[in-house]
Amino acid sequence: MTPKTKTLTQTLSVVVLMGSLAWASVPFYDWFCRVTGFGGVTGTADLGSETILDETIKIRFDASVDKDMKWRFKPVERTMELKIGETGLAFYEAYNPTDRPIAGSASYNVTPYQAGGFFTKIDCFCFEEQLLMPRERVQMPVTFYVDPEIVDDTEGKYIHTITLSYTFHEIDLPEAQAALQIDTPIKRN
Repeated sequence: MTPKTKTLTQTLSVVVLMGSLAWASVPFYDWFCRVTGFGGVTGTADLGSETILDETIKIRFDASVDKDMKWRFKPVERTMELKIGETGLAFYEAYNPTDRPIAGSASYNVTPYQAGGFFTKIDCFCFEEQLLMPRERVQMPVTFYVDPEIVDDTEGKYIHTITLSYTFHEIDLPEAQAALQIDTPIKRN
């Protein structure tokens, strides 16, 4: 193999390797966050915890909307105290004060970030399309528990309050709804 061919092969190998790593970084980071709770990413479960401790923890609820989102959005209850492992049910309220339908999707996080891996959602409205008609008000539930393993974790055992925050962002209307919003021509005499 000539020196030029060897250099070209090595350069192409580095480019392919770097491209592969870049492509895999997003799913790997998502997996890492879900497994470790890094960045406030929560766990998920189909059922509540089998273990409920006598120790309690305070859950705070926070809500906001993206700067361009016209909805009003708030938690129905600001705080809740639960036994660790006990299933909690909280509600958030969204209201569309406008004269047009608006679709939204919520993102979330948990603070402190170390609590993310112990905060487990059973059912949630996050990342699901929500469509509110003009002046419609809805309540959206979140079912969750705090994993009892938090009391044995070196950092988790010092957490006494967890904040669950949601932010709603406006998204495109569903196709069927968007078709209804097309202005019809005005007839003139």
